[in-house]
Amino acid sequence: MQEALPYKTWLPIPREPRINTPTTPLHNQLLLPGTTNITNMVSENAVIVFGRRGCCMTHVVKRLLLGLGVNPAVFEVNEEDEIGVLDELGMVGAGEGKQGAVQFPAVFIGGRLFGGLDRVMAAHITGELVPILKQAGALWL
Repeated sequence: MQEALPYKTWLPIPREPRINTPTTPLHNQLLLPGTTNITNMVSENAVIVFGRRGCCMTHVVKRLLLGLGVNPAVFEVNEEDEIGVLDELGMVGAGEGKQGAVQFPAVFIGGRLFGGLDRVMAAHITGELVPILKQAGALWL
C-alpha cells in the first residue's frame, strides 16, 4: 500500500508583508490604501484578470485566454482585501469622476474594463474576442 503524501502549500508563506518591488510576483503584492497599484497593473498589462483567491470562474477565464494564446496576468484577492480592491477597480473601470459596480472576476483588456466571465464567454462565442485581443496587443497572429 502506498503512503499518503502530506499536504503542503506551493506558494511560500511570507514572513513579513511585502511592499511593491519589481521582483515581487503579482499574487504576493500587498495593496496599500491610497496608492495606485491597481491602476498601474491595469495600464501595464495587455490583459489582466482580477478574482478571488481559488475562484473557479477566475480559473475558467484564465484557461480560456491561455487556450487562445494569451498569457494574462492574474491577480488573486484575499477576502480581507476584497472591498478595497473592488472599490478601486470600480474607479479604474468607470473612468475619472465616475464609479461603476465591478464584480469578480474582472477582466481588463487594453487598460479598459472588458467585463466578467459572461462577457468574455459571449465575445469568444461570437468571435469578437480575438480581434479585441489583437487590438490590445495581447495576440500577434
